[in-house]
Amino acid sequence: MKTTLLLLEDDLQLSDTVKQFLELKGYEVYCAYDGLQAEELVYEKHMDLMLLDVKVPQMSGFDFLKKVRESGKDMPAIFITSLNSVEDVEKGFEVGCDDYIRKPFALKELLVRIEALLKRTFDTHQSDIEISKGLVFDTKDLILSHHHKRVALKTKELKLLALFLKHTNTLLSYEKINDALWDYDEEPSSGSLRTYIKTLRATIGKEKIETIKNVGYRFVTE
Repeated sequence: MKTTLLLLEDDLQLSDTVKQFLELKGYEVYCAYDGLQAEELVYEKHMDLMLLDVKVPQMSGFDFLKKVRESGKDMPAIFITSLNSVEDVEKGFEVGCDDYIRKPFALKELLVRIEALLKRTFDTHQSDIEISKGLVFDTKDLILSHHHKRVALKTKELKLLALFLKHTNTLLSYEKINDALWDYDEEPSSGSLRTYIKTLRATIGKEKIETIKNVGYRFVTE
């Protein structure tokens, strides 16, 4: 499963250049050219990271990120902008960005910053996570193995396990889980989610996944 990026940039040439570069590096890039398009995309698709220009039509990058953060979404965000005053940088961090890169920038520098943020939120270089003795999950290829033998799980069960491992010992609400598991054209199913949880508990240990009644679940490592 590719890492997905949202690119909010109204300069069509720059947007296309960045998109092509990042796709060559193995990322899936969704482009928005104004704030409202970006808002639609971020609620339709699961995004692992956002690249945001500030001065865009309909809704500024600052206002867009503020709305995203207020909705509870916490994926990393990098502002890419020509604004360079200290006040602009401060405002960017106030509304919830994780990094700030000024135009013009080198594509390689942008890539380094993206990889650093993704590594911080989900260590992509440590692709194998040992859940328990002999039970290992490959976070890059979404493969669970037990003593080197592949464990058969459905795609959504594997995505759910990856989400839990990304947010260990953290309460995941039903809304956050639904956003990660179901695409915009799919209807989230509480019955299916309970089945996925039941399967994961049977596979990795019942004590690993706590039910927080009427709220969500928590993956416990402590």
